[in-house]
Amino acid sequence: MGFYFYSACCLFIIFSKATTAIDTISPSESLSDGRTLISSDGSFALGFFSPGTSKNRYLGIWYNNIPIQNVVWVANRVNPVNDSTGLLKIETSGKIVLRVQNTTAVWSTNTTASVQNPVLQLLDSRNLVVRDGNDSNPENYYWQSFDYPSDTMLPGMKIGIDLRTGLHRILAAWKSWDDPSPGDLTYGVELEGNPEMVLRKGVEKYYRSGLWNGDGFSGSPNLRSNPIFDYDFAWNETEVYYIYFLKNKSVMSRFVLNQTESVRQRYTWNPETQTWKLFSIMPSDYCDRCGLCGPNGNCDNNKLPACQCLTRFKPKLLERWNSSDWSDGCIHSKPLNCQTGDGFIKIGKVKTPDTTNSWVNKTMNLKECRAKCLRNCYCMAYTNLDVTRGGSGCAMWFGDLDDIKQFESDGQDLYIRVSASEAEQKKRAKVKLGIILGTVIAALLGFVLVICYIHRSRRTLKDKVEDKNVNDNENENKDEDEDMELAVFAFEALTLSFLIK
Repeated sequence: MGFYFYSACCLFIIFSKATTAIDTISPSESLSDGRTLISSDGSFALGFFSPGTSKNRYLGIWYNNIPIQNVVWVANRVNPVNDSTGLLKIETSGKIVLRVQNTTAVWSTNTTASVQNPVLQLLDSRNLVVRDGNDSNPENYYWQSFDYPSDTMLPGMKIGIDLRTGLHRILAAWKSWDDPSPGDLTYGVELEGNPEMVLRKGVEKYYRSGLWNGDGFSGSPNLRSNPIFDYDFAWNETEVYYIYFLKNKSVMSRFVLNQTESVRQRYTWNPETQTWKLFSIMPSDYCDRCGLCGPNGNCDNNKLPACQCLTRFKPKLLERWNSSDWSDGCIHSKPLNCQTGDGFIKIGKVKTPDTTNSWVNKTMNLKECRAKCLRNCYCMAYTNLDVTRGGSGCAMWFGDLDDIKQFESDGQDLYIRVSASEAEQKKRAKVKLGIILGTVIAALLGFVLVICYIHRSRRTLKDKVEDKNVNDNENENKDEDEDMELAVFAFEALTLSFLIK
């Protein structure tokens, strides 16, 4: 009897746990502290947690199928619950409310649309959404947590701006490991000038991606070939955003802002060691720091010092520059003269300048871009906006060129305005080099042709001698062959002597 009672209790417990593994709640239900919503594939959980050594309670989403609790989203970042009386509900209007002791609201959503049958659901994509339970379109959301990210960007999440509604999706680091309230390290799209991804530390622009060139950001030219994720940057009349997707959905990967180290880190999960492995980090090197070399400087990690002036530029204040104070940057070696005409020189494999004072056109070609830049005395550089399919579009910069970084490979070409005399000097150097290379190549080709002619003549002469003396005795053949060899040798010597002269 005891055995059957024990078995029945076990089955009841197992059944109870199975029934609590739900991914949806309706207005007639609630989620209290100690209970969780589990996505249908079991990969993510929504519930209450306490970070680090803190005793405060927060509503958040974390990975459910790994032994480490890594929280990827927090609802009440600013207003924690001080005890275990937190209660999450969705109202009949579709509004989500987090209350303490079922009275005081510490966090809620602002849903204005009318929903007939609202439900709150945790999706396999890690997205917490409000939708209409009667809607046949499961992706028609009235509210979603992806629109209000915390410190972590997940696959399928957009970081950027909805130009129709003004919604700005931006990452903000946790203030500390014990406090998920927003720190001063943020990452998002900035539209000052033309759009870039920018990491800020307070008001300081700490790292920027460079302009999107159709294949990637110019500041991360080698990222496209990575084996973990693919990414895109949308830039149109309705929205501007960055998004990424995993190439293999069985791989777990996330990128997160680290307030302590002031970096953006990407991790992948290692199932063998049961740990997160650091995949990439931004800023990744010394030259990734914004504006390190001052105006018109070029930062190159392979040189010492790393800060160099752009070609045809010189330090503005030489003494400070030589003492490693690069804040004043560089100026043109020879002054520009827009009225009489300037020119451009190309520097290759660079991260494009800060886009604050820039302008773009998606339909112009590079030749038209150069002409337009040349006509504007304030235009200091130009390049293709899109480098794919042979290049298209136009990007121009006005005033000082800030935060240029030099790469060993990849990177983008940039055409910089210089005085006409320096542009011609560059052209003359190219022409001189072309003449030298052309002369060398022509001489080598001539030598090859002469050698070929010698061998061909030698073979023809030999054939004629053999045909003429086919009936002669062997001694006569031998003598004539020797004579022929001497004649050909003399011809070769004469030809080589002519080439040397």
